[in-house]
Amino acid sequence: MTILPHEKQIVEMQETIAKLKEQNKNHPVWSQKELLEMEQKLEQLKKTIYSQLKPWDRVGICRHPGRPHALDYLEKITDEYVEIFGDRTFQDDHAIITALARIDGQKFLFIGQEKGKDTESRLYRNFGCPHPEGYRKAMRCMRLAAKFHIPVISLLDTQGAYPGLTAEERGQGWAIANNLWEMARLKTPIIVVVIGEGCSGGALGVGVGDSIGMLQHAYYSVISPEGCASILWKDASKNATAAEVLKMHPEDLLPLGVIDQVIQEPLGGAHLDPASVYSSVKSFILREWNLLKTIPIERLLENRYQKFRKMGKFEVLHSESNEVPSFSSLSK
Repeated sequence: MTILPHEKQIVEMQETIAKLKEQNKNHPVWSQKELLEMEQKLEQLKKTIYSQLKPWDRVGICRHPGRPHALDYLEKITDEYVEIFGDRTFQDDHAIITALARIDGQKFLFIGQEKGKDTESRLYRNFGCPHPEGYRKAMRCMRLAAKFHIPVISLLDTQGAYPGLTAEERGQGWAIANNLWEMARLKTPIIVVVIGEGCSGGALGVGVGDSIGMLQHAYYSVISPEGCASILWKDASKNATAAEVLKMHPEDLLPLGVIDQVIQEPLGGAHLDPASVYSSVKSFILREWNLLKTIPIERLLENRYQKFRKMGKFEVLHSESNEVPSFSSLSK
């Protein structure tokens, strides 16, 4: 069991209460009232600790080995599914899962970035870092969905697209850019959910959508905190500082229009109660689908275009002279 730094005090108290209950079975020492008071103190401790989490603590929650991954959602929220393989050009990329699925009788095309859970599966899934063929596979399936008027569900969870030489040789940048272009005009509703890490173009390559939800402790950023710290400060140990200044969590992104809704997680994170998260994500998908299916396709595409067009606003402050404004005159 992986215990995060902020969870240690909670786990210690849980273990203490469990031992006292076990001892009480044969030699009652603690009254039920005393045990109840301890459990109430435990709940209060949880609320206190989880209400004071720092951005870097939440990155730890987002990366917890027990956190549900894309394949878990595919298995738990769908009635049935059939996986689709290959990009019809090079090979199948195991870091991206594509499948035709049903949720409460409604057909969906499912796309998920999968990291794996143990050493063997993580190597098989390339730690959730897709190759170009993964993006091409996703787009091949999305075109199929549009042809048959099937809505698309895309689950984001990656530290970024694979940056290796082989990926660059096969057109990594082009594959991601092409997906951005094609998804922007794909004639079917697209629902995106950030379930874990949403880093850089690796996430955005399957992240253009009409409705974007984000789990409470997920993060969505142009770069990972470690990468940001290495570039800005040449010091990877400043990852906690980077996590704070990147403003990459739902409460930061919602006012900017980068996401549309925050999906709450159970107290402490999704790894503590996966069933609750499956239910919340399923409800979000069905609720958004019921809304999007009422919008005419041309209006849907225009709304999607405007949604991304409005991101990244800035103002240019001109001085009284005719001088060209410097970069320092730009404000957020």
